[in-house]
Order: sequence, then structure tokens, then C-alpha cells
Amino acid sequence: MSTCIGTVTAGLLATGAALAAPEAHKGGQGSDIAMGAYLDYGPSGIARIPSLSRWLGGKEIRVGHTYLPGDRWAGIEGNVGFLEDWAEWRQAKDDRMFVLNVPLQERNEERVPDRQVARLIRAGAEGAYDHHFRKLAERLVELGVPDTVIVLGWEMNGTTYTHRCAPDPENWKAYWRRVVKAMRSVPGQEFRFDFAPNRGKDAIGWTECYPGDDVVDIVGMDSYDQDPGRSFDDQVSQPYGLQQHVDFAKAHGKGISYPEWGLFRRGDNPEYVRRMLKWIEQHRPIYHTITDYCPHGVWQCKTNPQSSKVFRDALTPDRPGPVTPTPVIPTPVIPTPVVPTPVVPTPVVPTPQIPTPQIPKPEVPTPSPVVPSPAVPAPVSPSPAVPSPAVPSPAVPAPVSPSPAAPSPAVPSPEAPAPVSPAPVEPGPAVPSPAVPSPEVPAPVSPAPVDTPVPVPVPVPSPESPAPSASPSASPSTKPSPKPSPVAPKPDPAPTTPLPPPVNSKQWCMPLNFGEWLSKLIGAQSLCVKFDWGKDSGFWPF
Repeated sequence: MSTCIGTVTAGLLATGAALAAPEAHKGGQGSDIAMGAYLDYGPSGIARIPSLSRWLGGKEIRVGHTYLPGDRWAGIEGNVGFLEDWAEWRQAKDDRMFVLNVPLQERNEERVPDRQVARLIRAGAEGAYDHHFRKLAERLVELGVPDTVIVLGWEMNGTTYTHRCAPDPENWKAYWRRVVKAMRSVPGQEFRFDFAPNRGKDAIGWTECYPGDDVVDIVGMDSYDQDPGRSFDDQVSQPYGLQQHVDFAKAHGKGISYPEWGLFRRGDNPEYVRRMLKWIEQHRPIYHTITDYCPHGVWQCKTNPQSSKVFRDALTPDRPGPVTPTPVIPTPVIPTPVVPTPVVPTPVVPTPQIPTPQIPKPEVPTPSPVVPSPAVPAPVSPSPAVPSPAVPSPAVPAPVSPSPAAPSPAVPSPEAPAPVSPAPVEPGPAVPSPAVPSPEVPAPVSPAPVDTPVPVPVPVPSPESPAPSASPSASPSTKPSPKPSPVAPKPDPAPTTPLPPPVNSKQWCMPLNFGEWLSKLIGAQSLCVKFDWGKDSGFWPF
């Protein structure tokens, strides 16, 4: 009965192991699991990390892993120079992790017998070695690596090390608890303690050595390619194997790790490497580090070429494959017929020439030396008086200067001029008066003997075209000296039409027909009105 139960149990474990081993994806590739390798305990191991990264196609090595020497307490206290080098490497990047294996006893690999190991375990449980671990914690905090992962008393379920558990499991757990309490008492520490047994039962089932959830942060496991178990499936399903390790950590709410794994008893075994990487990828440990020296390694150890290739192919980051150029098939070029576009001449629209308005410039008449012709007034109606046969002397009208006041209309007298002998007359400047001027009748003057009567033209301002700027008081600069002609003018009894006033004249005359008796009464036959057309009058049109 018991044999059947054992057979069924083994079958169930094997079935679970087979289901738990994924085959669908590439282990480790592109994952964010912290990966590392033990390459050497000191500075040479640090120097090899970049070379391993290049060998893996640039994969980042985030875990640095080393061991404290377990021969003397001084080494366990951290009094070794290479800790400074590892601390400097850890501080270079925030996402790096420093894993440090710490022995629980000195002379850790001297094959101390079980009876003596039991005495050392009891001493540790009583607190005899607390001060050594307190010094180690102070050293790590001082170096700036207070978050170091401490793999304390690793592979305690085996037979190799003095810090093994089997000689006294209960005191061993008490001893672990005292060490963790001593190290956590140091100010500034952030340590994580990794409980990492060997895979399988070995000397004792490792669950019997578990010290408690309050003093364990990570449940790890060292797993090499060796017995117990002939295949990787055996390593998964065996008691205290890989599957039980994952289940135990999950039951206690802890993360897992694989501080040590690699080849061993079966030589170059690529299947083991492939399956181990897939297991890691599936269960996502906090970190894993392969032990890379012979006979375990895949990079520094050249005796495992097939395993080396599997490891490298699995962890090398994905790279874009070679780009195969797509053959370019030339497209036949069909010439497009060019249809000439008719050139339509653009009509030239003449730009309209807008004439620039010419502002008329007022012409100022310049006085010219013109001798005025004598104006002979003609009677509107024939007078009953018969004119004397004597020749009248021509009357030269004096120039009328413009006055701002409108003068009264000057009406010539209707009386006939008395016969006088022709004599030279000097016209004087006429001063405008507001009163109506009387017609001037030249007095009879006896003719003076003249040797040669030559008329000399004298510049006299014309009363018909006065200059706009002429002042009312202006007078001719020279006095005219007219010489009478020897021939007396013959009066024309016919009525004459008064001359029209010049353009822009300041005087306007209109002929009037008042009848014979009224014409005699007022003594004039025309009415003249004077206007001020000056520029300042507001009526200047030019």
C-alpha cells in the first residue's frame, strides 16, 4: 500500500515538474532579472565583468558576487581589502546588486567533526560570536554598501562546511537569529538575508533549518548539475528540489534566488543549461549568478563549449536581423506626350495717364508804358447845342488807383469842352476820394513854341489793368511828358460803347440810359461799381 502511494506521489511530482518546465520562450532573454557570475573573489573578478558583458553581446551584468574567507574571524569581520573594490563597483550604478557569502564559523572548510561543530553551534546560539558580525555590519555600512545581500551560512543542509546545520538544528536556527539581530542593530544598515540551502535533502532536509520569516528576506537555492536526480526533471521534482523551493518561498511570502548554479558531475550538458535558464525565466528570481570557473562555468571554462553556446545564445540581447534588400524592379517609363500649350498673348492694358492737375498761377500784369488814348465821351442823345468849330484839346484821364472803399461812380459832364489850343499836359497822380470827382476840364493854355514836336512815351499805370499788389498810395516814379500832336483830333459825334472791363478788374461799369433830362442832371451815362477781388478778400478765384 505504501509503495503504491509513493509511486503515485512520485508520478504527480514528475507530472507537475514537466508542466512547470516551459518550452515556449527563450530563457533570460530581454528580461529584467538581475544576472551575474562569480568570476573571482577579488579585483580580478571585478575586472572580468565588462569582458563577460561584451561576450554576451552587451548584456548588462547587474550582480557582483563574492565570498568572505572563512578561515579566521578577522576575514568574517570584513577585514579584507577587496571589499573596497566591490563597494566602488556597486556604487557606480543604482541598479547594481552586491551579493556577499558570509560564513558562520571560522575554519569553515577544515572538515571539523560533528561533535565539535555541535559545540560551536551552541556557543553561537548563546551569543559568543555576535561581536564579529556586528563588526562586519559596521564595515559594510562604512564602505557605502548597507544594502548588501548577505548569503549567511550557505548550503547549511550539506556536509562540507563547519557552519552546517545537521549536528544541532535547533541551536543552529537560534544562532542564525542572533547573527541577524546583531547585524541589524548597526545604524544605517539595509541588509537582506538570503537563506540558501543546497538542492535536495543532502544531510538534512533544509526546511528543518529554516530560522523563521522574521529573520529571512530571500529563500535561495544552490543547484548544480549533479545528484540527486539524473535529469533536469528529477532536479525539479525530487524532495527539497527546485519545485519545493519555489513552493516554500511562496508559502512564506519570500522572493527566491539562485546564488550558485552551473555544470558539475555530468560535464558539458547543454540541456541542463537550457532548462535551467528557462526555469529562471519562468519563476523570476530576484537574482541569479552562475559559478563561472571549471568545471562549472561556461565562459572562463573552455571544456564546456556546447553549454557555452546555449548560455550565450539565451542571454544575448535581441538584435535586429540582417536586412535583406528588396529587389527593386524598374518601372518602365512611358514618355508622356508633350502637348504644346498655345501661347495666348496677354493683352496689354494701357495704364491710364492721369494728368496732374495744374494749379493756375495768377498772372500779375506788369505795367507797360502805354500812353492812354483820349476817351471822348459821346452824348447819348444829340444835344441842341451846336459844337463850336474849335478843336477841343484831348483830355487825358488820370489813372485811378485801387481803393479798399468802393468809390462813387464818376460821371463825366455833358458840357462840351471849350476850344483850347493844344498844349502839353502833365498828368498828376490821382488821389482817390470818397466823394464823386468832378470832370476835369483842361484850362486854355497858349501854345509854347517847340522846335521839334516829338511825342515821348512815358510809363503810366493803366487804370484798366492795375497790378494786384499796387498800393493805393503808389504813384508813378516818372512824370509823363506828353507832347501834343500838331494834328487836332476830330470829335466823333456818334455814340460809342464803353470798353468792357478787363478780367479780374476791380471796377465794373454798366451803361445807363436815363433819358436826356436825367443824363444832364446827373452828368453821366454809365454807372461804375468797384469790387475788391484781392487775394485776401475771399473772392479771389485763382
